[in-house]
Amino acid sequence: MRQADSDPYWNTNVARHPGILRAVPEGCGDALDVGCGDGLLARKLTGRAKRVTGVDRSPEMIARARELAAGRPELTFVEGDFLTAVLPAEEYDFVCSVSAIHQMDFDAALTRMRALLRPGGTLVVVGLAREASPAEWAAMIAAAPVVRITKVLRRAREPEGMPVAAPRMSYGQVRAAAGRLLPGVRYRRHVLRRYSLTWTKPGR
Repeated sequence: MRQADSDPYWNTNVARHPGILRAVPEGCGDALDVGCGDGLLARKLTGRAKRVTGVDRSPEMIARARELAAGRPELTFVEGDFLTAVLPAEEYDFVCSVSAIHQMDFDAALTRMRALLRPGGTLVVVGLAREASPAEWAAMIAAAPVVRITKVLRRAREPEGMPVAAPRMSYGQVRAAAGRLLPGVRYRRHVLRRYSLTWTKPGR
């Protein structure tokens, strides 16, 4: 494995990478990473897909992703807003996004991800949400010591220049919207303050 494909850093987003990689369908041809940042997950995806495209609106992140992918024709990076970037409809066997959808219009982004998937393709979204209900606050408080200790032990850090934003939607709102837009979606809330959505597009 190339050095660029190993884990150069760890954080609560990178913690979800193994689960995302396990969800890639067998024989995956084309994969898309939405909000790819410096391309760490996209580089890992090349072990499961023949071709991988990453899209991100940050010029700095895309420049870094391209630098780390030099000499790897199976990797393509697109700089631009995911909602308006030129991407082929129903061309991807796998679409994923990690902690990026809260920086976009949720319904529009999820609808476009759905449209880009081939019938039978798999979508995995890992996201951030805010606590709103008593149950959500209780879950956050209970998990806080585990999150804090894990971050310290793993020396959690973000890649330099990574854009950040606070989530606007609550966990409950995310779950309701995802259920409406992706019938049959599997929703999970994870200990390290993330949720995940996993969905397979019905075949024709």
